[in-house]
Amino acid sequence: MPDPSLRTRLRALYESDGDVGDRFRYALLTFDLLTVAWLVATSFLARGSHVIWIDIAIGCVFLADLLARIAISRRPLREIVSFWGLADVLVILSLLVPIWGEGLAFLRVLRLYRVFHSPQTLTQLRDDVPGFRRHETALRAGLNLVIFIFAMTALVYQTQNAVNDRITNYVDALYFTVTTLSTTGFGDITLVGNTGKLLSVAIMIFGISLFLRLVQVIFRAPKAIFPCPTCGLRRHDHDAVHCKACGTVLNIPDDGLD
Repeated sequence: MPDPSLRTRLRALYESDGDVGDRFRYALLTFDLLTVAWLVATSFLARGSHVIWIDIAIGCVFLADLLARIAISRRPLREIVSFWGLADVLVILSLLVPIWGEGLAFLRVLRLYRVFHSPQTLTQLRDDVPGFRRHETALRAGLNLVIFIFAMTALVYQTQNAVNDRITNYVDALYFTVTTLSTTGFGDITLVGNTGKLLSVAIMIFGISLFLRLVQVIFRAPKAIFPCPTCGLRRHDHDAVHCKACGTVLNIPDDGLD
């Protein structure tokens, strides 16, 4: 069992609303952004020992983060077998044991999704970033689309790299994913086999759905996210004074930006 004082300190970092917790979560979000940027950069580099050792160091940080979240969880087993827990395990294995599944390292973008969508991080961003509250729906829709693209890129690379001479690196897989999602389909790269055909169909169907969702929220009048204290309705017009469902007087925080 973790030391109670250690667990208290970890909860202050991961769950508290104080300055220390805020700085830690921003640092974690920045680190995840940098690891994704590093992954894209390494697709252009020869995979030498320096790349492997940096990946191992990143994997150790991810492992420490996973162990910390398990330590502070009130249901540790549930934390491990949850979708996010299993995704973290796959990413950590792909970094610490690169021969086992180098392509799965692209799934580390899922960590970015989890950190960005955590209640504590969202509350911080709404309070600290001007305009975030107003454009939150569009930003989250855009992030969902980016995560889908990177997840599909990982699947394309993992399933096609050994059998398709057109998919030789992550860039090829990313290029195919984006051209398929946008229905551009230049035809210079195609997937082989029934698995490849089904994957192409999935990219087009789900990718276009996410893209249309992003377009919808960009051109639709933005809503303020503010739970009504009486009925719980979360979405209101930014200049709303009363809840349109129950009539309760609202006090929606505003950045003062138009």
